[in-house]
Amino acid sequence: MKQAAPGTDLAPLLLNWYDRHHRDLPWRISPPMAARGMTPDPYRVWLSEVMLQQTTVQAVRAYFALFLDKWPTVTDLARADSEDVMKAWAGLGYYARARNLKKCAEAVAFRHGGRFPDTEDGLKALPGIGDYTAAAIAAIAFGRQSAVLDGNVERVVSRLHVIETPLPAAKPQMRALVAAMTPADRPGDFAQAMMDLGATLCTPKRPACALCPFSARCLARASGEPERFPVRAARREKPIRLGAAFVAIDATGAVLLRKRPESGLLGGMTEVPGTAWTARLDGATGPEAAPFAADWRPHGIVGHVFTHFELRLSVYSADVTTAAGGTANWWEPLATLGRQALPTVMKKAIKQAIPEAFDAPRRGRPAYDDKARTP
Repeated sequence: MKQAAPGTDLAPLLLNWYDRHHRDLPWRISPPMAARGMTPDPYRVWLSEVMLQQTTVQAVRAYFALFLDKWPTVTDLARADSEDVMKAWAGLGYYARARNLKKCAEAVAFRHGGRFPDTEDGLKALPGIGDYTAAAIAAIAFGRQSAVLDGNVERVVSRLHVIETPLPAAKPQMRALVAAMTPADRPGDFAQAMMDLGATLCTPKRPACALCPFSARCLARASGEPERFPVRAARREKPIRLGAAFVAIDATGAVLLRKRPESGLLGGMTEVPGTAWTARLDGATGPEAAPFAADWRPHGIVGHVFTHFELRLSVYSADVTTAAGGTANWWEPLATLGRQALPTVMKKAIKQAIPEAFDAPRRGRPAYDDKARTP
């Protein structure tokens, strides 16, 4: 079999497939829409790309619609209250994205006149925009011949060229191959086509090779073991951190909440009072570490996996008077608890202590999903 060439001769095969089999996504200008003269909105492209980092397409749909309804333009988002943005983001995870989203909107609105820069370098100068996001916006929103490399594209390229170097070390090689494949004409469609191919056909397990436009050129298919690619370096076991969460409940059923510091992990989010998260196995995670004395009842342990560590929180609850909460905290009624900017780990802790929490339907709030970005 002829070795797959890294040139743009592969692009027509993919674009012909994309014209027939593209996914219809709310932030995308599909080929039929483009034929009617519609062009991409950089704000929508940017918003979707930030939301899609480490998050499923299905989970992002509802959040994307919610943000556009609340803040139709980048200037609207720039002028929004930061707390409202964090509340709207709650449940999407990776909350530094939300903080940078607000900062980036402010930079575009107030320093760039409401217009996104149209080059990769200009985009990377904005808060929260790295190599991938800059390339995606440049290609999709502005038609730049940029090499877009996300997880789906990595899988396609690694199989097409049987790249034996493990990820993440293989990224520069993959990016160079994608750059060589990306055509000057329709680079945005090419980028989205590569993503769609990885999401729908060139899947991690049981890829539909017979339907792939690259099937005759794919070296991994010829080898008979496409699922072996991409090769990944052995994962290190994540360290464990311990902590405690204290769910205080007053006579009306309201829950005591506080705001986390603006900087650091989950910065600016809402939480129940608790201890610091420590790697020391002898750290204080019992009732003695509570913010104030009460008859604290144990509710077991909840776990949550962050990017760099696994957290295990011991959960306690107590019925207390409103006065016990102090002045820096506030009491949130159970009925409105879901409107707060609570990260998933805090929702788990509250749910552990109060099983009925978050059960009531919440109008205007999307369901949340913390899974990594997948089809």
